[in-house]
Amino acid sequence: MFGTTVTVLCVLFAWWASTGLVLGLVWLSGTARRLAFAAATLAGGVALFGAVVTSSWASRAGVWGGFFSALVIWGWHEQAFLLGIVTGPNQTACPPHARGWDRFRLATLTVIHHELALFLTLLGLAGLTWNAPNQVAISTFTVLWAMRLSSKFNLFFGVRNVADEFLPAHLQFLRSFFRKSARSPLLLASIGVGSCAVAVLVAAAARVPLHLESELLQLIVVTTLLALGVLEHLFLALPLRDAVLWRWIIRGRGQAPTPQTASS
Repeated sequence: MFGTTVTVLCVLFAWWASTGLVLGLVWLSGTARRLAFAAATLAGGVALFGAVVTSSWASRAGVWGGFFSALVIWGWHEQAFLLGIVTGPNQTACPPHARGWDRFRLATLTVIHHELALFLTLLGLAGLTWNAPNQVAISTFTVLWAMRLSSKFNLFFGVRNVADEFLPAHLQFLRSFFRKSARSPLLLASIGVGSCAVAVLVAAAARVPLHLESELLQLIVVTTLLALGVLEHLFLALPLRDAVLWRWIIRGRGQAPTPQTASS
């Protein structure tokens, strides 16, 4: 029980700290921001190598190595998106008259390059770690990808709490594609499916013999991350802001710099 609690707390802290780090780097300006992204790119390359290497380690070190490698790779994608480096060809707000398919098409064009980059990374990780004894890297990335994609669909179709506090100035146009809705069948379904998946993984972890430490640790790590994804979806349904967890990052800084001010 103690080991499980420590693992859950470690994953929780890693999720909170990595999100805060990405947001903090995005709020830098000028040379510091460019250097930070260059460092993140280098770290992402090292993390990809680490994910492949640790996939063959059926040990606790291998599990944590794969988990943190996946977090670093994911963080690079998030930073590239928030900086406006990898987004999509449409960089304008949704026209007021856009409805239905036209609105969906325009929304897709705002993030399509980002989504393709994530999906190709997912396929690459799956191929490079196929049949390896330690699958925590690809599992971590898959959970992050699936829950983020679900969040994007929910924001598009409508949620009660639109989480947009940390959109940089150059991405403020994305808010025009978000919709507020007090009732959201898709969000309820997303929370339900996610909760069922968590329950299935918890049941699977309970059946793992204690001497299979690596397999049990993998399940605990991935289950905790999935539960955090479900929690983020709950924040979309409740009149609560999860952004308060990272508000200290931008306190007193005003508005995020645009690409023009960052290069000045």
